[in-house]
Order: sequence, then C-alpha cells, then structure tokens
Amino acid sequence: MKLIGVDVGGTFTDVVFTDTESQAVAIHKVPTTPRDPSEGVIRGLGEICERFGIPRGEVQHVLHGTTIATNAVLEYKGAATGMVTTEGYRDILHIGRHQRPQHYSIMQEVPWQDRPLVRRRHRKTVPERLVPPDGEVLVALDEEAVRQAARELKEAGVEAIAVCFLYSYINPDHEARAREIVLEEYPDCFVTTSSTVSPQFREFERFTTAAMNAFIGPKVRTYVEDLEAALAANHFAADLHVMGSNGGVATAAMVAERPILTLLSGPAAGVLGGAMSGERSGRRDLITLDIGGTSADIGLIVDGRFAEATARDTWIGGYPLMAPMIDIHTIGAGGGSIAHVDAGGAFRVGPQSAGAEPGPAAYGRGGEAPTVTDAHVVLGRLQPGNFLGGEMDLDAAASAAAIDGLAAELGLGREEAAEGILTIVNANMANAISSRTVQKGHDPREFSLVAFGGAGPLHGVEVARDLGIPEVIVPPYPGITSAAGLLTTDLKYDAIRTEFQVSGSVDGDRLSRDFEAMREGLAAQFAADGLAADQVAYQRGGDLRYVGQGYELRVPFADGPVDAANLAGVFQAFEDIHTTEYGHVFEDNPIEIVNIRVTGIGQMPKIDPPEVTTEGDLAAALLETVDCHFRWNGELRALPTPLYAREGLPVGAMVAGPTIVLQKDTTTVIPPGARARAEAGGNLRIETGG
Repeated sequence: MKLIGVDVGGTFTDVVFTDTESQAVAIHKVPTTPRDPSEGVIRGLGEICERFGIPRGEVQHVLHGTTIATNAVLEYKGAATGMVTTEGYRDILHIGRHQRPQHYSIMQEVPWQDRPLVRRRHRKTVPERLVPPDGEVLVALDEEAVRQAARELKEAGVEAIAVCFLYSYINPDHEARAREIVLEEYPDCFVTTSSTVSPQFREFERFTTAAMNAFIGPKVRTYVEDLEAALAANHFAADLHVMGSNGGVATAAMVAERPILTLLSGPAAGVLGGAMSGERSGRRDLITLDIGGTSADIGLIVDGRFAEATARDTWIGGYPLMAPMIDIHTIGAGGGSIAHVDAGGAFRVGPQSAGAEPGPAAYGRGGEAPTVTDAHVVLGRLQPGNFLGGEMDLDAAASAAAIDGLAAELGLGREEAAEGILTIVNANMANAISSRTVQKGHDPREFSLVAFGGAGPLHGVEVARDLGIPEVIVPPYPGITSAAGLLTTDLKYDAIRTEFQVSGSVDGDRLSRDFEAMREGLAAQFAADGLAADQVAYQRGGDLRYVGQGYELRVPFADGPVDAANLAGVFQAFEDIHTTEYGHVFEDNPIEIVNIRVTGIGQMPKIDPPEVTTEGDLAAALLETVDCHFRWNGELRALPTPLYAREGLPVGAMVAGPTIVLQKDTTTVIPPGARARAEAGGNLRIETGG
C-alpha cells in the first residue's frame, strides 16, 4: 500500500512517501505557503511523485498534519461566532472561574475577556433548563425563542453558532433539537453543540471548547473541503485523513465537523515520530524536541506511552479546553526566531519569528532581522552551499550583516553575538523541558532526547547537556519526522461520559452499560468510515480524584464487567498514579469516578523504514573539513570540523566532535566532547559527554 504523510510547518512543508510492501521511503520538502497552506501541500505531493516516479492514482492514503486550527486561535482569526445558551447564563464565557493568567499583575490580558471567542452581542439566551443527576427537564426548550435567536444571529452576520446549555452533558436532547432549528433557519451556518464536542462537566471549559470549535469551524471545514477537491483535481484518488491532537488520525468528514480535534495536529505527529525513532534504538523513556522554523514542541514518553493532557493543563492560546490531546508544550523557539534587545536592555531570542516570508536573512528573501538560523551560518554550523541538499543557497553575507547590527547594539563581536543567540535559545528550550519533566516528578537524566525537525539536530546536544541528559537520538529523516509520524498512527476516536460515583457506592452495572453504549457509538463511526469490526480495538479509562479535589487523574479500566475486583484494580491504579504525580496518597479518603472514557483505535497501514545496511570506509563519507566556531576550554574558537554525509556513514561508525553531519532535511551538530554512532535502525545516537 502506498501512503504519503504531509506536515505543514511554519517555514517548510514536509512530505514523506512509503510503500508498505517494498518498504521504499522517499522524502521531500517545499516552502510553506502561509496565505494558503494547501498550495504547498499539493505542490509537495506533486513533486515527490514526479521525482520518485510514484503514480498519483496508486497512492491510497494521504495523511495530513495541519496548523490551520492552531493558527486561527493563536492569531485570533476565526469566524464571527454566535452562541445560543440557557436563559440567565449569557456571561459564562466572560466570567470564567475568576482566575487570571497572572495572579498579581494589573497589566495583563485575560483572553476570554479581552479576545472573546463570542462577543457578548452575539450571545443569545433561550428558556430551557435541565437538572441533575439524570438530566430531567425542568423547563422545556422554547423552540420559537431558538428560531428568533437564529434569525438575529444570521442578520448580525455570524458564520458559526455554538449551542451550549446547562447540564447537556447528561441529557443532550435540548441541544440537538436547538441545532436542528438553527440549521432550518440558517442552513449555511456552521453549527456545533457542546454535548457533541465535549460531553463532560465544567460549564466554562465545556462552553469555551464548543465556542472554539465554532470559531475555527468554517475555516477548517473550507480548508479540508478545498484540499480534498485539489487532490482530486490533481489526479490523486487517495483518502484524506487528518492528524488529531489525541495521537490518531480522523477522516476529513469528522474533522470538518469537529475541527477542534486538530488543534495540536502537527506537534502530535512529531511525538509519534519521535516514539518510533526511540523504539528503533531500544529506548522507551523519551523527551521529544521538535524544532521547526517558528516554534519548539516538547513531548514526554514514559515506558513507550505518551503523556496525555489533563483538564488542568489543556490550554490553547490562553483558552481552557476539554478535548483529548497529547500533552505537548510549545514555545516560540525555532530557526526563524528573532534575536533582539528588549526595552529593558535584555538580550532575548523569540518568540517573534521571521517565519517563511521573508524568513531569516540567510534565505535572501528580504529578511533583515538576526535569527537563530543566521547565527548558525555565522558560526559555520550551517553550510551556505549545502542547505536542503544543495537545493537552496544561503546568503552568508546577509546573515553576517544581520548579526553585526545586533552585535553593535550589544557591544560584542560577530561570533560572540551569534553564540549568545544560540545560548539563549538553548536555555529557553532547556527550561521548557524542565517544566515538563522535573516539575512533574521526572528526572530528565533518565531519558533520551529525540531531536528532530529542521533545527532539532542543530541544538539537541547542547540542550541535552544543559539538563544532564546523557544521549541524543537523531532519527533517519529528522526534518520530516512529524510527517513520518503521520504514517505510524491509526484512526482514533474518543468518547466520554460524566458519572460522579464515589467509592463505596459505585453502580458497577451502570458503568458497564455506559461503557458499552460508548463503545457501540464508536463502532458505528468506524463502520461509517469503512472499517471492519476486527480492525478496531477499544481501550477504557476514567478520570478519578479524591472527593474534594479540583482536578482528576487519568486511570485505565480493565475490560469486562465493572465488578468489585475490577474497581479494586482501578482504585489501586489511581493511588499509584497519585503517588507518582504528587508524592503521596490519602488512604482514608473516598475516591470519586468523575468521567469514564472509551478510545477506539482503527488499524491503518504504517511505515516500516528498512534497516540501514551502509558499509564501507568512514573516510568515504567525509565531504570536507571547515572551520566552525565552538566554545572549548572556556574560549570561543574556530575549530577544524569534518563534514560528513549522513547517508554515507557506515553502521557502527563512531565520529567525535566537533563534527557536522549533513543531509537534505537537516544538519546535525556534534560539538566538542560528544561522539556519535550510526545505528542499524537508521538513527544517529549521540553521547553528549556533558
């Protein structure tokens, strides 16, 4: 089966092809087209097929990682959105939980107040009321009021409407009927309900999640539909699947309805690609560091399983969300990050980025600001004539001019200023990794760092040294690891129900029935996607807490009836996880089952990169020796540095730093004191020597 993964980054769009029968693999990169990312996607697909003789009609699946939803939120460029909600609860989106992002600052932005997803004039209320615990109807839905609200919102020019009622996570009937009425009055509108997007308690987060789904809905739906049409117009008969934040892919139809599933689309694929690379080196405790042109994405994998975000730390663009996603931390640190002196005189790097247009000064597209990429060029770590395998020339003079301006402002020499840029950006990434490891009870020294993305291998060893991490793994195709990660995953859908059952009085029969009902709902979705029952597996879990706690921990449930033995295992697992997370348990406190979950996983064909069999003389892989600047014995010096071709490194060959390894999609820097070995699995494993 022929598959193509395509991941859109801030600077480049990465493409990887595999034939699962022959195990052939081909990679390609094209510049990202920010105005319409689909143009870069189609160009990349077309060029990889032409270059490697791949018949377009024989490609069965195109798997896509996209930033459309993420950028719409971060740039606040979504649709004009309206809301229909319960009478008396118009301002839930504004009030929130009386929490402020910075507790003691009087000069701060509160996103849900200063940049509301739904403006107050577009929030309409209607009479209706459900009450817990069973969702009994206290006040019937006023259907005429819903019609009037829909007419008013249509007249106001909104493009999307979120229907959010109290306690709809228990009984979705009112929301479902209101959606029908809105579509009757306004058929062209994107309409979503909170019970479809996030059927769980916490009104503020549930309403915000539904509002965000509506806010990004028209843009994502249009993008997906246009991309499907472009694929057909360019003679691709492949099915389009889009990467979800939960580590699985979804069909184009599912994404068009629930675009919020894709908020961490590209970064999630990177974590999967990093996990695949770690497995090939026999490592299951990994920190993934994906550095692109505009950002660095950090993920954590413990014993082969990626960490899942919980309700307390799921925020996008400053808005709280309740949607299944991998726990990924993103900072503004990439090849295009701009170095500057701030108003207080401090030397800073990022989060502003030169992006793809104009890009770093080295790209020769008009950029003049000093960036991380320009610093690498000045220090000799990026070779102007061997960037993207020689397909793109870098302008060394422009990089030097950009760094010189910053150096003059700082009173430093050119190389000192360039090294300072890298030192600061590396420290920013090390601090971010520390926040996801040390602050969560993990010792980074017990992990391997998987460095990928176009810039990851340039920084990996120095970031690892800052944290005491002993080794860095560089995948075979680091620059397209996120795209390759797309080809390692399956269809994945999640279902959730709120339960509120306390240990000692748990209704196991009810939990069993609810688990089965959710499984049946997911099975129907997979059947609609064309998967047979034997292609789907299910995993059960729950969100548990001690009674009185504010947030929950994710705990697996064993298969089978939820009886006393099953529950005993669940509660023990909760206490084990609580000990890991917080360092203690409350042995006499009752435990509450807040939500239960079912995850369905539908099998997809996957990439299986062949073993590397390169043999021969290491000297044959040597391209040349050049002077590169490294700090050695406390002094920044120009050191003779061999340049090796990655594809020519024999398996088992050891190279000591300072060394630079070149390949089309990235450059790997092995600084003095480190050494690297090429492995049969295709990875380059570097002992940091820090």
